[in-house]
Amino acid sequence: MTHILAIDQGTTSSRAILFDGEMTVVASAQEEFTQHFPKSGWVEHAPEDLWSTVISTCRAAMEKAGLTDADITAIGITNQRETTVVWDKATGEPVYNAIVWQDRRTSEFCRELREAGHEPMFTERTGLLCDPYFSGTKLRWILENVDGVRARAEAGELLFGTVDSYIIWKLTGGARHVTDATNAARTMLYDIKKGRWSSTISEMFGIPMGMLPEVLDCAADFGITQADLFGSEIPILGVAGDQQAATVGQACFEPGMLKSTYGTGCFALLNTGEAPVTSKNRLLTTIAYQFDGKPTYALEGSIFIAGAVVQWLRDGLKIIAEASETQPLAEAADAEQDVILVPAFTGLGAPYWDAECRGAIYGLTRNSGPEELAKAALEGVGYQTRDLLEAMVADWSGAGENVLRVDGGMTASDWAMQFLSDIIGAQVDRPHVLETTALGAAWLAGMRAGLYPDQAGFAKSWALERRFEPAMDEDTRARKYGAWKKAVAATLTV
Repeated sequence: MTHILAIDQGTTSSRAILFDGEMTVVASAQEEFTQHFPKSGWVEHAPEDLWSTVISTCRAAMEKAGLTDADITAIGITNQRETTVVWDKATGEPVYNAIVWQDRRTSEFCRELREAGHEPMFTERTGLLCDPYFSGTKLRWILENVDGVRARAEAGELLFGTVDSYIIWKLTGGARHVTDATNAARTMLYDIKKGRWSSTISEMFGIPMGMLPEVLDCAADFGITQADLFGSEIPILGVAGDQQAATVGQACFEPGMLKSTYGTGCFALLNTGEAPVTSKNRLLTTIAYQFDGKPTYALEGSIFIAGAVVQWLRDGLKIIAEASETQPLAEAADAEQDVILVPAFTGLGAPYWDAECRGAIYGLTRNSGPEELAKAALEGVGYQTRDLLEAMVADWSGAGENVLRVDGGMTASDWAMQFLSDIIGAQVDRPHVLETTALGAAWLAGMRAGLYPDQAGFAKSWALERRFEPAMDEDTRARKYGAWKKAVAATLTV
């Protein structure tokens, strides 16, 4: 038993990655699933799709590697955060589709909370803002709007969970209703300082606390899989939300270390150590990871649309067939055109937090075409990252390391990473292992199992693949970023 199976349940696909005893990838499998958009600003998944793709990719990865259950020491899980599932505790049947983190249906309720003066209390206890992004208002919506659900919840028949909780409950045949501290910290229901669910907030939202899962460390005994799933029982020993798993996978264990992950969205986390830092610039305070009951905190900036803008070029505009085509298009773009794409398809996240604004394109000319749009899409991710980093530096004096560790699918584009380095004016370090989210989940489980080294040993294993150095002159950087700020100001509704 010398392998770790990492389950990476993401926003658009589920993946399973097998790591050997040296933390090297030996096989992986990935499967996309359907996105449901029942109304403008609403995003849903069928929970059954999340579960079925997790199981099928795990089995496919094991088959590719020629491994059986006897070769697997443990399972680590990482997941899309904030996405909300409610299911029957007896049957496992969901009462409604999973409401995805991108969903904005509760924006009016969040506005009412802010206008009533409640946001400071939420920020003090949870580190979060009153925004539809988080799980709590989504759970309230299900209780208020799905027939019969509130009565069943109050009767103790229903369970709530983020995706990790739902997958663990299914893997263990309903034996375990648990989550980890990083996922709990994203619900808007968890007091990150006291380390427990907030009865005050639960009561305010009308949420029966019996629905909420038990909260564990990131490396803990989460349960054992049913034997019939993979051939025998396998322990689940590591869990972290995807951005925290990437922080772990990037070995950002020291205060001041900073990583940014480019997947469907973009998420930058800055390790602030043992003390939570309250943002004055509308960033989030969150738990980076938790071991032995002791949380390490982080400042987080969340960009809702990063890789998703490339999917839009492919599926919406149909100007590319593969994501990799954006780089040659961007390289061929007219340098004289300053097309700016503000990808507010589901609103803007940090530091703006405008749930109502929508995407816009500025600077179009008669000669603008696929090349300029592709360039604008990639540049938009760099501009948004700079927004986050400037807010972090303003919030915390320890944020001045001037090195950004990056991971995720978009980082494979040298053009995008060079622009990122240029526009933030700092080094951008891309590691050998781009899929650090899965690596983080695998290390948590492998460390717990005694297969992998401790934090210090793991940090030493981090390896640089390429460093990007800023090459843009300061005048150009200031001009381009100034144009971005004007475009955002023209897009915002608040």
